[in-house]
Amino acid sequence: MKFIDLFAGLGGFHIALRQLGHSCVFASELDPLLRDLYNENFSILPAGDIRTIKVSDIPSHDILCAGFPCQPYSKAGEQQGTSCPRWGDLFEHHVIRIVKAHEPKYVLLENVPNLVRHNNGRTWDQMQQRLAKCGYEVASEILSPHHFGIPQIRERMFVVGSRTGLDKFKWPQKTSVQCSIGSILDLKPPDAKPLSAQVTKCMEVWQDFLDRSPHDEGLPSFPIWTMEFGADYPFEDTTPYAIGTKRLRQYKGSHGFKLSKAGPKQRFDCLPSYARTKEKLFPDWKIQFIRQNRDYYNKNKRWIKPWLPKILEFPPSLQKFEWNCKGEERDIWQFIIQFRASGVRVKRPTTAPSLVAMTSTQVPIIAWEKRYMTPRECSRLQNMESLRDLPGSQTKAYKALGNAVNAEVVRKIVESLCVSGHRYTDMIAVSRLQQISPVVLIDSL
Repeated sequence: MKFIDLFAGLGGFHIALRQLGHSCVFASELDPLLRDLYNENFSILPAGDIRTIKVSDIPSHDILCAGFPCQPYSKAGEQQGTSCPRWGDLFEHHVIRIVKAHEPKYVLLENVPNLVRHNNGRTWDQMQQRLAKCGYEVASEILSPHHFGIPQIRERMFVVGSRTGLDKFKWPQKTSVQCSIGSILDLKPPDAKPLSAQVTKCMEVWQDFLDRSPHDEGLPSFPIWTMEFGADYPFEDTTPYAIGTKRLRQYKGSHGFKLSKAGPKQRFDCLPSYARTKEKLFPDWKIQFIRQNRDYYNKNKRWIKPWLPKILEFPPSLQKFEWNCKGEERDIWQFIIQFRASGVRVKRPTTAPSLVAMTSTQVPIIAWEKRYMTPRECSRLQNMESLRDLPGSQTKAYKALGNAVNAEVVRKIVESLCVSGHRYTDMIAVSRLQQISPVVLIDSL
């Protein structure tokens, strides 16, 4: 069948559908670099901004694929949805206008899981209604590569729409196969970026924290926020914003700093960033994390207090720590590390952290080799290792791969969707020839 690839990026949809024998007749991509790469890898030069393309210039097609921009719906962004001035109209005004004009047999969409919850579910309800009005039966599912033995946890919302119904369609069956990050890694690749001196030192400081912690007690399962160690500003029944800077002077802020030592205009700057929000009550999850960290500090103050000055030389994001290796040996150099805005996250070497549109500092760290994961290794996490060319700049390669759709997950969905669709279409044809009700034939499958 013929397909089009909207918001094409590196071509994850293209790889998947080409493997199944389908042919791309049109692609669009805003980024000039990615357009050139798409042409080099697939011999198709994508059109530019979809908003400037006439539907009459798009060829007839059977499958419309679109991983439309996720920023308006992502929890990591401002969640402006359809009101987002840059990306919010792309589904409603441009995907839908192409669907209405060409009426492809199938629609396949991908976005962040939060789309289904955005605006209390109203955004997704409206999208379903728009597709239904265009003649499609719609189904959605949250899937991740690790559901299929691929060592990356990266949940995404997939949407399928069919003009011939989805009675026989089944989402790909998830596997229980144990993942291993080793399946996609090269051994000491020469192009791997080594850890900087600051990153290495930060990991050494956190290793010192692990060494000092009582080994007969489990490490916290909650994120460790060291800025709560010694802090006593109010957080349960009120907030720093609610009490104001004048009353705040009697408390201690980040790492026990006495707020009376700061002027009124500087006091909020001496609080953790998450405590400066303009709200009169913190959400329950934040209250719980603050309480847990303060309790942990009070219980372990004897050994934490002499360690605490070591972490102060690092940025606030590196003063937070998540140990996701319960029961494992407390050796940070055996695991996968990611430096995130939410803290230093340590994971077992079974799956990689979710690839996002990463900066170079967020790339997963292969701790036992003291290096970052390479772009080619990241491409394997997205099942895009068949691509001959990636962006020449590592930073751009990481960003493009973080924005990409996983080709193997797409392949499994399309395989099931098109097989079920062909069987339905074939039964209709047979029923017309034999004058048998298609419902009876389908029920007999």
